[in-house]
Amino acid sequence: MAKLDAHYKGHRSRLRERFQKSGFGGFAEHEVIELLLTMAMTRSDVKPQAKMLLERFGSLRGILDAPVSELQSVKGIGEISAILLKVIRESATMYLLEASKETEVLSDPERLSNFWRMRIGHLKNEVFAVAYLDSAYRLLRNGVETLQEGTIDRAAVYPRRVVEAALNRQAAALVLAHNHPNGDVEPSEQDKMITRAVTLAAETISIRVVDHLIVSASETFSFRKAGLL
Repeated sequence: MAKLDAHYKGHRSRLRERFQKSGFGGFAEHEVIELLLTMAMTRSDVKPQAKMLLERFGSLRGILDAPVSELQSVKGIGEISAILLKVIRESATMYLLEASKETEVLSDPERLSNFWRMRIGHLKNEVFAVAYLDSAYRLLRNGVETLQEGTIDRAAVYPRRVVEAALNRQAAALVLAHNHPNGDVEPSEQDKMITRAVTLAAETISIRVVDHLIVSASETFSFRKAGLL
C-alpha cells in the first residue's frame, strides 16, 4: 500500500510540475482529466476515473458538458468531483464573457463564437439569448440574457421582448444567439423569419442587430457571414 501511495503521489507531483512548465502542452487527454480530478480526489489514484470518464463521454469537452448526475454515474466520481468539473466549465465560460467585454465584438468573431458555444451549445433544450452592446460594440455590464427556453426543438421568440429589453439596457446593438440541440446549425425557415422580424423591430428604434449565431457544441452558423443579415 505504501508503494502504491508513493507512486500516485509522485505521479501527481510530476503532472503539476509539467503543467507549471508548459501548461497542457504535451499532455495526453486523460492526463488533463487526471490533473483536474486531483483537486477533488486528494488521497487516491485518479487515473482509472480519468480513463473511465473519457471512455464514457468521449472527450474533455464531453466530460465538462455532462450533467452532474451523469458524471456521478461513473464509478469513483462523487458529488465533489462532479461539481468541481462543472465549476471549471462555468469558470471558463465566465472568462470568455469577461474577455469579450474588453474587445470589440466585430473585431473578434471567433471569440464571440467560442463564447456562445460554451454557454449554450451543449444544452439539451433550445435556448434563445441576446448580448446587449454599446455603441462601440462592446458588451454592456451584465450584457447577456436568456430570453426564451424552449422544448427540445423549438423556442418561441417575440421581437417586442428583445426590443424592450434592449431599450431598458440602453443598448445600441444586439447579438442574437440560439442553439440547435440536434447538432445541425443550418437555419430553419423559422430561424430566418425570427431574425428578419427582430432586425426590423430593432431598426425602427435605431438599434443594430450585429449578428445571429446558431450554435451546437462544436459548430457555429453566422447569419451575417452567410449574407442573411
